[in-house]
Amino acid sequence: MQYIHNHENWWKFRYDSEQIMNELGRVRAKQGQVLGRMLSLGFNSQDEAVLSNMSLELVRSSEIEGEILNLAEVRSSIARRLGIETAGLVPVSRYIDGVVEMQLDATQNYAKPLTRDRLFGWHNVLFPTGMSGMYRIDVGKYRTGDMQVVSGAMGKEKVHYQAPSAQRVPAEMERFIAWVNNEEDIDAVLKAAIAHLWFVSIHPFDDGNGRITRALTDMLLARSENCSKRFYSFSAEIKAMQKEYYEVLERTQRGDGDITEWLLWFLRCFNQALDSTEKTLSSVMRKAEFWERYRDVSFNERQRKLLNMQFDGFFGKLTSSKWAKIAKCSSDTALNDINDLIAKGILKKSNEGGRSTNYILSFTK
Repeated sequence: MQYIHNHENWWKFRYDSEQIMNELGRVRAKQGQVLGRMLSLGFNSQDEAVLSNMSLELVRSSEIEGEILNLAEVRSSIARRLGIETAGLVPVSRYIDGVVEMQLDATQNYAKPLTRDRLFGWHNVLFPTGMSGMYRIDVGKYRTGDMQVVSGAMGKEKVHYQAPSAQRVPAEMERFIAWVNNEEDIDAVLKAAIAHLWFVSIHPFDDGNGRITRALTDMLLARSENCSKRFYSFSAEIKAMQKEYYEVLERTQRGDGDITEWLLWFLRCFNQALDSTEKTLSSVMRKAEFWERYRDVSFNERQRKLLNMQFDGFFGKLTSSKWAKIAKCSSDTALNDINDLIAKGILKKSNEGGRSTNYILSFTK
């Protein structure tokens, strides 16, 4: 099987400029509108949007690899590191702190040059124990063995892609890093799309290539906006289109260097990520309007914490037992808190039947 990297000067990708530029123009216009709208919000609302989107970005990026992160831990780690005041902070594992550290370095320090050591640092925080599941891997260094992307049960594996040999990786990465740092003759969003394809095609590490690829993509998208605040989640859209993502990637990696299809797909995915920002904005504004409406109402600390968590979607159905567990209080205290909020017109009983009474926010715009 001939793969994209088997062609001479394979990194000199080709694409249909007319098709790409038409789509790029539309996406760039929307990107500017979204960024302008978000930056017009107050600082607290901006922080809420950043916190929601960065949390979603990390959770969805890990889900693509089949790993489930605790949303509350991710959110707490980001809030602490960015100095964002928020209710519902929880203890955070060393691993999640490391994943957050990688993402924040990529996006908050987007203007810094990409280096081999920086990539090695990201790889280290993804695998702090030197293990990937049950297997020991090379951490903080390029792989020393061959790399295949496979699926299927043992004995019936299907090879989707064979990466360049380990001997080629250092030189391939040196070329890639120099391009990321020095190439200025291409639109910055297209540069993010090409970097995504290029890095994941080299597949330089034993594991974690997908997550690092998406962190790099976020870094270059931040450069395209000259802004460290992330108001959308690209990984959330990849997760929603995961089957299509892998299919387009595989066709491109088995191709001859024409990446038109990949670039068009990337721009469409980015466009949908920008559209999804409307949902985040709606949630952020609803929360801000709630606290503005009830600014003169007295709430205890438990109520503030649980209400914020409800707005942030931390849990499904709100019950008195769940309230007691999260707020670390007795069942009677939880019920008193809830009844007080019902009396204030903030919560109401859900119309759903079932064994356990649950409550929903009665607040509307």
